[in-house]
This record gives sequence, structure tokens and C-alpha cells, in this order.
Amino acid sequence: MEIDIKEWLNREAETVLEDIGIKKGDVVLDFGCGTGHYTIPTAKVVSEEGKVYAIDKDIESMYKLMEIAKTKNLKNVIPLHAKPEEPKINLGSESIDVVLLYDVIHLVGKNNTSTVDDRKKLYKDVYRITRKNALISVYPSHLTTHTDVTSKEEIKKEIEETGFSFEKEIYTELIHDDNKVKDYILNFRKK
Repeated sequence: MEIDIKEWLNREAETVLEDIGIKKGDVVLDFGCGTGHYTIPTAKVVSEEGKVYAIDKDIESMYKLMEIAKTKNLKNVIPLHAKPEEPKINLGSESIDVVLLYDVIHLVGKNNTSTVDDRKKLYKDVYRITRKNALISVYPSHLTTHTDVTSKEEIKKEIEETGFSFEKEIYTELIHDDNKVKDYILNFRKK
């Protein structure tokens, strides 16, 4: 397990994230960043010209993430502590190029239980903070088992109703629950 994560962080993640659409100079929000399985390689991809806002409600994970960023001399990672009682993302309107919603949308809402209304509030706030043509990349794990969503098509429709256009589905290697897996990512663009 730990070897998979190290291999991911040191060799594979940057290529996967570039294939997903992240590029040098982007301003990225990693929503639900945890300890940084996506934040750290994203910070490398966007380089010093870009930045990564890392948001999570678990303060311990945020501390671990920032320690990792410090050991890797990544100065472009900006931590944001999410307060579960405050659903609004504390970033300015039209300030973000890419939003990563990886393995997290099933947890938005009270008691980590997501309803369609909870998710729509999140999508509306993501719409507010993103620039025109921004990339919204979603790893919708657990949605069909932990929420009221029954299919990928349903989640695509839900996100499109907020003003995003479905762009493509990418089947790739990812880190999920501290293991390397092959699964799909759904990419959307802000209209």
C-alpha cells in the first residue's frame, strides 16, 4: 500500500494529472485534499507559476499535507481549512482554473452524507469560483453506494444542470483509499 502511494507520487501522478488537463501556471483547487495524494503532484505540474489551494475539513490531514509540501520545497500549496457548517468555498469569484473533486462529493453534507441538494450547493460554489472554460475533474467514487445517485449518467446530468458541460471520461490509474486503482474520471468545463 505505502509503496503504491510512493510510486504514484514519485513517478505516475504528474503524468496522469497532465493527461487529465492540468498544466503549468494553472490555479487549482483540490477540494477534500486529505494528505495530498493529488495536491503534491498537482503543485509540481503547475510549477512555481501556478498554485494549488488545498481544502479539507480534517485539520490533522492539513498539517500532514503541509509538512509533505515543506519537505518537497513546494511553496505553491495554500491550505484552506473547510468548516463543515460553512459550505461556501472561501475563494474569490472566477479565480480558479481547475477544480479536483476526487473521492469527495459523496461526503458533502451533514454527517458526511451527500444529498442532491448538498451536491448542487457545492457545484454552484465551484461555478462561482471558476473562470470561464475552467476544468472540473470529478472522481465520483462511492456515489452509487453511499448516496441517492444510481449511475454515472445521473451524476453527469446533476453537474451539467449547474452550468458545466461534460467534456470526456478518462479511465486511468488513481489513488483511492490509500491504494492504487484503475477507475474513471469525469471532466467538465465551465461554459
